[in-house]
Amino acid sequence: VCFKGPLRAVAAVLVVGLTWLLASSLLGGDGSSVMKSFFSGETLDVSEPRPRKYKCGLSAPCPPKHLAFRLVSGAANVIGPKICLEDKILISSVKNNVGRGLNIALVNDVSDLLKFLRPLHEGTLVFVASFDDAATKLNEEARRLFEELGSTAVKELAFRDSWVFVGARGIDSKSPFEQRMKNSKTSNKYEGWPESLEMDGCIPLRSPLES
Repeated sequence: VCFKGPLRAVAAVLVVGLTWLLASSLLGGDGSSVMKSFFSGETLDVSEPRPRKYKCGLSAPCPPKHLAFRLVSGAANVIGPKICLEDKILISSVKNNVGRGLNIALVNDVSDLLKFLRPLHEGTLVFVASFDDAATKLNEEARRLFEELGSTAVKELAFRDSWVFVGARGIDSKSPFEQRMKNSKTSNKYEGWPESLEMDGCIPLRSPLES
């Protein structure tokens, strides 16, 4: 009986295997795992582990007595904004509860907006994400109320500017959570609109939100 063909095949496999093990050892790889997978037929997962995501997609957890949040303004007049708080989506196109203008619990016109902002209690958090155009319907009183909540950008907010903001009733200084992208023909990402803004972070709890 002639075994030259099979023996040559086995020898070739062994040479390839030993060469792989040697190369893996020299390069710091795990050759044994590769060979086990080769002979067992198992699929070896060589993909890099995905970075862990925390509440609202943050890259790191918030410290105790802090709220995780993420705000994304609308993109042009096509993609709606998103507001996430403590891993719960409050406003998004998927939930079908966004509207053009200012998205604050779906308040978009001045009369309702003023009714919404005036009676806010001390320590109440206000999350704002613009969509399409948030400035046109903002009168002077509405802008002043947002300034009292800690906004510094609302005074200059203009037609189709992108804006995301987190403020609070009773804040002693300007809010650290605010971004504005000016509508400019020379820098707009979309035709007639600036790019969407995204902001996340950790908000310290304060009375009466603390539990």
